[in-house]
Amino acid sequence: MAEADGAAEKVTTEMAAASLAADPALEQSHERVFIKTILNGAEEFVGRRVVVGGWVKTGREQGKGSFAFLELNDGSCLANLQVIVDAGVCSLAQLTPTGTSVLIEGELKKPPEGVKQSVELRVEKVLEVGLVDSAKYPLPKTRFTLEFLRDFVHFRARTNTISAVARIRNELAYATHTYFRENGFRYVHTPIITTSDCEGAGEMFQVTTLFSEAEKIEKELNQIPPPQESDIEAAKLIVKEKGESVSHLKSLKASKEKIVGAVSELTKAKESLAKLEERFNMKGGIPHKEGKIDYAHDFFGRQAFLTVSGQLQVETYACALGNVYTFGPTFRAEHSHTSRHLAEFWMIEPEIAFANLQDDMNYAESYVKFLCKWLLDHCLEDMEFMVKNVDKTAIERLKLVSSMPFERISYTKAVQLLENVTDKEFENKVEWGVDLASEHERYLTEVVFKKPVIVYNYPKSIKAFYMRLNDDGKTVAAMDVLVPKVGELIGGSQREERLDVLKQSLQKKLHQWLQQLL
Repeated sequence: MAEADGAAEKVTTEMAAASLAADPALEQSHERVFIKTILNGAEEFVGRRVVVGGWVKTGREQGKGSFAFLELNDGSCLANLQVIVDAGVCSLAQLTPTGTSVLIEGELKKPPEGVKQSVELRVEKVLEVGLVDSAKYPLPKTRFTLEFLRDFVHFRARTNTISAVARIRNELAYATHTYFRENGFRYVHTPIITTSDCEGAGEMFQVTTLFSEAEKIEKELNQIPPPQESDIEAAKLIVKEKGESVSHLKSLKASKEKIVGAVSELTKAKESLAKLEERFNMKGGIPHKEGKIDYAHDFFGRQAFLTVSGQLQVETYACALGNVYTFGPTFRAEHSHTSRHLAEFWMIEPEIAFANLQDDMNYAESYVKFLCKWLLDHCLEDMEFMVKNVDKTAIERLKLVSSMPFERISYTKAVQLLENVTDKEFENKVEWGVDLASEHERYLTEVVFKKPVIVYNYPKSIKAFYMRLNDDGKTVAAMDVLVPKVGELIGGSQREERLDVLKQSLQKKLHQWLQQLL
């Protein structure tokens, strides 16, 4: 890491020199060093001069106001850097309030024996200070709830919990792209605004400009009333007169200059009439046609929604590029207030060409293991914070999932196991043909197998029509990855490639939907 940092610093220095050579008026780069870099290579950094920027977590004056200790955090890691500032360098009262933003320069030194810090910064120069009124700063030094942060959304990332979550999500996103790139997948961006309902459930957020356009028209009509019919008739009369004038000049074989002038006046009269007719036909409110909203007047000329899935679009790329995936925001308009039902979330959707269900399960298992190991290798400090404050078994489960082969059982076998359970009474009934509830999934992973489980070959009646029908005629090649404490983590399937079977399945689904409507 130290070598990488050294290379980065060299590049930064060379780029800064090039910029100054191009324009000496430019302010020189500060070449700020991240606190994470310093703490990870503490011994190598001792004795070096560095520039550090961050926000004061805690500050206190010592030695009767002759110097101050600051705990500085820049978001690069959970840990803080201890900073010592003498009163002669800067007003200590400006630096010590929690939340103060500072950019400082100084020398890194080894602290006295017996202290927990491995390195500390002796400030020689304060380059920038973002002052804070401690009486108004909303985040207290004492422990507070996440609910409290709802009133101070812009300060959420300053807290240990939210900053740790942000770094963990960042690592998971990077690991996701790394995994798929290493396994030959191409990243495809699918539309966020779509006219198709991929899930078929109708639980979608609609995107429309009809309301804003209606408000705009009503406001305009109130400010400038529409023309009367008499105004339209008068304008039509002018157009008629101008047209007759052009015809008369042509019959007289008048000069080209006169005819062009007359035609120009006729064109202006027609344009004026068109504008008057447009305003005359303007109506307030949402446009309707045959008793329904007329989306022909909408931005896209038809109904549009926020996407619930990029699957439909990314499948077309799989049929051209091979293995592909999309990773982006999706939206569900479900009126549910549980942690398992989000209005907005990011979803990873791979599509694998020339593959079967076994390939699907293999990729799903290796992907989950890859992410769990990645967190253990690259985000252990933040995960340890989560274990201490949020979920005591988080690291234990990451180690379990990343090291053990997943159990693979058919849906039929899973139902049999659950039907034979005697030590627990489930709230949801267990029987073949019914989708497994979260309590069933967790029981399989936490009690029966004590590790992740992949359940495959689900009844066709509870799965989408495009999933491949198995030879038994009752199940489809679908699978769910179940993990402890969560339940279903990944869902996938092999697509039906036989056109005749696909058409039959679609017809049956359409018949079922029609029956439900009737």
